[in-house]
Amino acid sequence: MLSIDALKKIAIFQNLNEQELQLLLSISRQRKFKQDEILFYEKDRAKYLTFLFNGVIKIYKVDSKNNEIILHRCVANSFVAEMAVFEQIPYPASAAFETDGTVLEIDFEKFKEYFFSNPEITLELFKSLTQKIKYLDNVIALTVVLDSTARVAKYICENSEALSMKHNKLAQYLHITPETLSRIFKKFLKLGFVAKNAGTYTILDKESLEILFE
Repeated sequence: MLSIDALKKIAIFQNLNEQELQLLLSISRQRKFKQDEILFYEKDRAKYLTFLFNGVIKIYKVDSKNNEIILHRCVANSFVAEMAVFEQIPYPASAAFETDGTVLEIDFEKFKEYFFSNPEITLELFKSLTQKIKYLDNVIALTVVLDSTARVAKYICENSEALSMKHNKLAQYLHITPETLSRIFKKFLKLGFVAKNAGTYTILDKESLEILFE
């Protein structure tokens, strides 16, 4: 059950007083999801400011061949698709849980009425949006600017969890086939850039990997 104590744990709300927290509580709800459950579909109306308490959410689109194109993965303690809510436009992509998870949903119209006059709140929301823009820049670099080998090198250098991800999931995120990903890792192993142990890779020569994408 959602409580004031839970709201206090969210950085953006830490400086609210008890009365403000009580007001926030009155316009919010907590929802729990199982793995693979949908949070929202593309073109759904965006009416809640959504904060991810725990779990992992994938933001994705489906192409004409029914293939999922992963645009972003949201992790705990972050807002989800807030731009669509701010702009009052339908969600431009769908969102589903890759793990079990919990979200906070805040009635945006009431939130805007009650809290947008608070400069600390608006600043924190602005920071959240700029982080998403930086992430989008990185996605463009991964999927448009770099070739597949450089794409893999960049991602494993900047995201340590990728070294233990299943190949089909990592390939999906990098927009390459699992077969291409396997060939690239085999090349990295042969060149001594990485080592493999029990299905997990370890970077041995990060400098050489960085040369591939810088």
